[in-house]
Amino acid sequence: MRESMEKKKITYLNLARIHDEIRAELDAAYARVMDREWFIQGEECRRFEEEFAAYCGANACVGVGNGLEALLLILKACGIGAGDEVIVPANTFIATALAVSYTGAAPVFVEPDHRSCNINPELIEKSITSKTKAIIAVHLYGQPADMRRIAETAHRYGIKVIEDAAQAHGAEYCGAKAGVLGDAAGFSFYPGKNLGALGDGGAVVTNDLALAEKVRALANYGSDYKYHHIYKGNNSRLDELQAAFLRVKLKSLDRWNARRRTLAHRYLTEIMNEKIRLPLVAAGTEPVWHIFAVHCEARDELARYLKECGIETNCHYPIPPHLQAAYADLNLSEGDFPIAERLAKTELSIPLYYGITDEEADYIIACLNRFEG
Repeated sequence: MRESMEKKKITYLNLARIHDEIRAELDAAYARVMDREWFIQGEECRRFEEEFAAYCGANACVGVGNGLEALLLILKACGIGAGDEVIVPANTFIATALAVSYTGAAPVFVEPDHRSCNINPELIEKSITSKTKAIIAVHLYGQPADMRRIAETAHRYGIKVIEDAAQAHGAEYCGAKAGVLGDAAGFSFYPGKNLGALGDGGAVVTNDLALAEKVRALANYGSDYKYHHIYKGNNSRLDELQAAFLRVKLKSLDRWNARRRTLAHRYLTEIMNEKIRLPLVAAGTEPVWHIFAVHCEARDELARYLKECGIETNCHYPIPPHLQAAYADLNLSEGDFPIAERLAKTELSIPLYYGITDEEADYIIACLNRFEG
């Protein structure tokens, strides 16, 4: 591109480009819920659960309050609590570890593979003890983890495999969608997700019908029917408005993901700057590119340069969980997980979402290729 290329303004995320296309359907969904005047555990939630389970190829879906609570409820339904350990990636959003902590169990961090950024299956076995009850495999950035190898290790030790699929709506591993790659999966419908509500929301997806019914009871104050409480449960339910909005959006999810994949392919093949390391697409996977994460030793300088170009960026996640003050009680220090720490210091997320035009993609690619460091 010519040296004098015109400066553009490109936001990191622009949900209006999705919502403008489906505004009439969203308005109709809102009106439908308001006319019914049934706002919790009604027809919209039931229908969404059926539709999302079918989309994932699963036997059951339970709508819950958010992605963190989805993971927490799965862990509780699996009987995990005080004195237990759960293996989690050392580079993930803190919610993955918090779900473990809220049960009373202890998160045990394992380093990622520096190429895929997902948990390294080769290192999991070294962290398994007699207290280990589960592995939470995060499909980070929308890239499925190496579930075959994770499942093989878990099977040898008789422990559960839980998917943190908060960023992986529609992602595929060896032909199967996220949600059916372990014993259960927790999804988030935070507004910026590939399938996002207009507020908080989440879901548990599983092929285990007994587990699903236990999650459903735990999420409703531990109740299997009104005023009858069999567990010390939570209040975590997907409300009717959000379920109605999600039903509208689910119909377009594959189309939106296809555009993300087209843009990601362009970035992967057209960004050619030796100072910028591009994501790896692991064999047998179809990522959905919730986040397009590049790595650069001069990350902060790259972010400033792109800001000067008018391109907004983000960092996911600049402080790994083990270095957060919230986990000071684990007595972990900088240097304990050097790969996760290096990824945290070098990661930069560039704009990739449904609605970015080819011209805007041209500009992003050209700016990245011009970065000199």
